Amino acid sequence: MSYVIPPAPQASVAVAGSSDRFPVRRIFCVGRNYAEHIREMGNDERDPPFYFTKPADAVVESGAKMPYPKATEDLHHEVELVLAIGTGGTDIAVQDAMQHVWGAGVGIDLTRRDLQAVAKKAGRPWDMAKGFDQSAPMGALVPLAEAGSLNSGKIWITVNGETRQTGDLSEMIWPAADCVAHLSTLVALAPGDLIMTGTPAGVSAVGLGDVMEAGVDGLPSLTVTITAR
Repeated sequence: MSYVIPPAPQASVAVAGSSDRFPVRRIFCVGRNYAEHIREMGNDERDPPFYFTKPADAVVESGAKMPYPKATEDLHHEVELVLAIGTGGTDIAVQDAMQHVWGAGVGIDLTRRDLQAVAKKAGRPWDMAKGFDQSAPMGALVPLAEAGSLNSGKIWITVNGETRQTGDLSEMIWPAADCVAHLSTLVALAPGDLIMTGTPAGVSAVGLGDVMEAGVDGLPSLTVTITAR
């Protein structure tokens, strides 16, 4: 097969302790999955989950120095547990959902909060607030058997050594298995899909020179530095 232009390189995420990599197909993000974060953003915690997406090539490796994004003066961090789908499916039962997960890691949903506020006010999509270049830093993934149950465990992020967000996976309104099952009723999940499962309270702005370190108990940590544009 030939193409009229060269195809884009396959986006991928590192696998801990291996030279192998996890190929990324799509990135789905769960909105409003921790009650305290829902409250700090002024929303109703009784609402069902909703989803937005990021492009696969938005992933950024741990240790990267990434430029401060264009078109924003209010860049926010949102630390999240990431699920890596290894087996696809639709209408997956909750009790079967984790059988479809290859592994897990930690990610940061970077958000151009000022653009998001404008989009919300106008009733417009969030694409340019959430799905911009390098908006999805990702730590190395570990196979599910090494990741634990993912039903509890500390989740946190520091900026320049100062704790900004801290919570526990047990505080998720929709736990990992529920996220997989519910999302599979809306799209056919496929191998290579990533699910970012929502963020705890404490989201705040980062700027030039800031070093973000994020983690989830039992998973490799993630470090990213913001540099000049």
